Amino acid sequence: MAELTLNQPFSAPLDVTVRQVRAEDLPGLEWEGEYSHFRRLYAEAYRRSQRGLSVLWLAELAGQTIIGQVFVQLTCDRPELCNGIDRAYLYAFRVRPAFRSLGVGALLLRTAEEDLLGRGFIYVTLNVGKDNPRAQAFYKKHGFTVVASEPGRWSYIDQNGRVRDVVEPAWRMEKRLA
Repeated sequence: MAELTLNQPFSAPLDVTVRQVRAEDLPGLEWEGEYSHFRRLYAEAYRRSQRGLSVLWLAELAGQTIIGQVFVQLTCDRPELCNGIDRAYLYAFRVRPAFRSLGVGALLLRTAEEDLLGRGFIYVTLNVGKDNPRAQAFYKKHGFTVVASEPGRWSYIDQNGRVRDVVEPAWRMEKRLA
């Protein structure tokens, strides 16, 4: 358990635990329906974690409320992102708005990076929206550099079985861990 000292609007230390996602956490990752369209993606990510292909982390407030998450793919079909040997890929990294700029994201990132180092990984990559300067600044502050432009075209099947096409132009960022 980590204790964070908060800026406004909170006045007491924040009791935050970072731990791996369990099956019973999956509904909570939908954040009261805000991310229910990712239900099938989350279930597949969890299945991948059970096979050792990814690691899913969450930040929990006082052992009850999920306030952040980050997923790590250890292997994928794009070796420039993750190759199962020395390069891993972060995605689905989010912190609830009320808890941003309070250290929750840094705690999640540090946990994921320490775990990756323990597994022998040297590089971590991620994609960040070109229209998200706040996230870009966070990653740069934590040692990531832009290495490429990504078209950000992908699709998924939502909770109702419909295919959703997404276009999110992004910067690929990378950090050397060791």
